[in-house]
Amino acid sequence: MMALWLLACADDPAAKVQDSRSSSTAPDLASEPTPDEVLATVRANRDAGLSAWSTSHGWPVKTTDGWLFVTAGSLLLAGDHDDWAGTPMNPESGFSWLVLPDLSAGSRYKYTDGAERWEADRWSRAYATDEFGEMSLVAPVEAHLERFFSVEDGVLAARDLHLWVPAGTPTHVLYSHDGQNLFDRQASWGGWRLDESAPPGLLIVGIDNTVDRMDEYTHVRDKLHGEWIGGNGALYAEYVENTVRPLVHRVYSEPTVVGTLGSSLGGLISFEIPRLYPGSYRFLGSLSGTLGWGSIGAQEETMIALYAAAGHQDTAIYLDSGGSGTTCADSDGDGTNDDDFESSDNYCTTMQMKAVLESSGYTYDTDLWHWHEPNAEHNEAEWAARVARPLELFVNLD
Repeated sequence: MMALWLLACADDPAAKVQDSRSSSTAPDLASEPTPDEVLATVRANRDAGLSAWSTSHGWPVKTTDGWLFVTAGSLLLAGDHDDWAGTPMNPESGFSWLVLPDLSAGSRYKYTDGAERWEADRWSRAYATDEFGEMSLVAPVEAHLERFFSVEDGVLAARDLHLWVPAGTPTHVLYSHDGQNLFDRQASWGGWRLDESAPPGLLIVGIDNTVDRMDEYTHVRDKLHGEWIGGNGALYAEYVENTVRPLVHRVYSEPTVVGTLGSSLGGLISFEIPRLYPGSYRFLGSLSGTLGWGSIGAQEETMIALYAAAGHQDTAIYLDSGGSGTTCADSDGDGTNDDDFESSDNYCTTMQMKAVLESSGYTYDTDLWHWHEPNAEHNEAEWAARVARPLELFVNLD
């Protein structure tokens, strides 16, 4: 029975609470909307309107008259435009708004009561952080963070996307799992801090997990503590392929070099997505991937067995682990080297996958890379310490 190195790569997904944000669609206008066109949808349904324009255009919305800001309640708009003094907004029932005609790219702003209350725009697409917390941005041209709220396909639960957007035109895009852990310093073990490791030109799309993480990140069912769990990986892969990628293409013109990356169960699903969509992903990265899933308490086909049967594929592969192992045994004869109870961080199954890829014709330093960080533990701090390696490998692919 393999060690359960499964859950450390995500905050408790049960703590992720869906709010009242709606997935309604704002008008997809070829030209800039007027302020009245935008405000009409907010007046009809404040949160649905705010959400729709956040997805389609991003807040603040660039209108024919300038940048339109909208916030719930009655607050002042403060930022670089007024040296943070606080500009009065136009109050309406349940919200306030203001149009500013001329703003510099990357202008920072927050909402305030003019005294102790200062808050970022919770609907803004572009944002940054500093010693005072989150701060909203207007049309930045420097590398920055962005987000989309409650992206859904009608099958899986809606979730947010968190992105690192590089300066200039992206050359590579990486779809990464457990998105709420990738940039947030308040995440488990300080998060991955991917914005500190991202090379120039790399667009990173962090896809948040949900309470269904173990189902969505696994390709088959397995048995844990006597209960069957998992097996919806194909649905999640379809969500990435047919919902997330088209959104990224519409907003950013998706670069042609595409990869996927994750850790633990996120590393497992990173193997599954290119397997289901061959030719669509140039690269996959798996850090401490749970590659023995299917053989923990069951006898389902593991990802190791699937890749052994598939032979050499077009997707370049990076895999690593920490931990260590002395025997990496398959004492129960299920085909998976996961029976060394002294091993950790999925070391043994990672080494088994490495051997399978070698025998399938993958070539080191061309389409296969492996790294072992001796005795490294299974957490975000360890992945953050070594994630620069696969990121650099990826951006050097064409």
